[in-house]
Amino acid sequence: MLDIKLIRNQTAQVQTALAKRGDYDLQPLLDLDAKQRQVEKQRSDLQAQSNEVGKLVGQKIRQGADPAGDDVKALRASGNEIKQTLSELEPHERELKANIEEILLTLPNLPDDSVPVGKSEAENVEIRRWGDELIAAGRSSLPTYETHYDLGERLGIMNFERAAKVAQSRFVTLIGAGAALERALISFMLERHVKAGYTEIMPPILVNSESMTGSGQLPKFAEDGFKCDRDDLWLTPTAEVPLTNLHRDEILTADQLPINYCAYTPCFRREAGSYGRDTRGLIRLHQFNKVEMYKFVHPNSSFDELEALTRDAEDVLQQLQLPYRVLALCTGDMGFGASKTYDLEVWLPSADKYREISSCSNCVDFQGRRANIRFKASGQKGTQYVHTLNGSGLAVGRTMAAILENYQQADGSVRVPDILQKYMGTETIGAPSSESP
Repeated sequence: MLDIKLIRNQTAQVQTALAKRGDYDLQPLLDLDAKQRQVEKQRSDLQAQSNEVGKLVGQKIRQGADPAGDDVKALRASGNEIKQTLSELEPHERELKANIEEILLTLPNLPDDSVPVGKSEAENVEIRRWGDELIAAGRSSLPTYETHYDLGERLGIMNFERAAKVAQSRFVTLIGAGAALERALISFMLERHVKAGYTEIMPPILVNSESMTGSGQLPKFAEDGFKCDRDDLWLTPTAEVPLTNLHRDEILTADQLPINYCAYTPCFRREAGSYGRDTRGLIRLHQFNKVEMYKFVHPNSSFDELEALTRDAEDVLQQLQLPYRVLALCTGDMGFGASKTYDLEVWLPSADKYREISSCSNCVDFQGRRANIRFKASGQKGTQYVHTLNGSGLAVGRTMAAILENYQQADGSVRVPDILQKYMGTETIGAPSSESP
């Protein structure tokens, strides 16, 4: 959430920054803010008058005035009138504040000055690539590639038809080596991040509306979520939601920062805005597994921490020997809460292109302000909002898709990446047996 004081005091700068992300009119917000401050001053002045009247009544009585006399009665009547006015102003002020917050919750984060300006993904900027030699070697050894979903179904390790029978479309059932590969990837990713200094968390999968609001999913992305109305709980769309809210309404100490968490969760999204896209395979499912990295950091170091977070996600791909590239997202393609984002895109040879597998974002104080997470430095009176960062480390289903495609062999099998063989207990995933489900 943006700071209303920043919008009030630097309106032109904020309006210019928001214009890089879309069409946002700040005037209705500014009008409400001016009205709220006017009412607040009126209420404050009346409260001071009420207090002064109370003091005068006490003084007159102490000086010997008759409590039932005309002077005291007149003062008390004046005090009652002021209290009546206050009783009408206070709910009006609360309503104005609620209206202001309602608008603030719909405004995206301001892009950092280093973010490329653009309207769509076509204007994202490639920063670097890794694994070009792996792509070239694959092309020379295997002229044509099966898609991961055709390969998975042929090997009997995934089944979309039976998943649809159990649930609906855009779900998958993983079988045998498919389930083992998913589990191996989760274990590998978590162990890698723990060794790198992240604390593993196993959070609730159901989260309340306050948590969804604090992390930025509500109100903007309500239609993308799966909600349990009876309990005001949502199936988490990403572990970013519970991880953000672990410290909601807390004041940390500067010595506690940075706090680095990682977590595996199933994630649930309706993908309401993507109907007709990626209707087959593991790329865009309603339920998918993901390992998330999350940081609470000091404002002075958040952009350095973004570079470190991105390197942590890249290291997972490098250990798996999966070619990828890093993009700096433009202003028009960044997520709602991000101030700066790097996307990692993994190589899918069947499509002959890169596809997103991780987004690493610095949200600066956007989530800290929404979730009221602050810190206090030793010797300082005031508090500051923490900066938060999040990144997929990685999306597990998309990683499996990339492994199946990049590691497929000429004989129709799939070689298991070296780093995963100790988890899988095998070097290859071969043709299915006749007893496969």
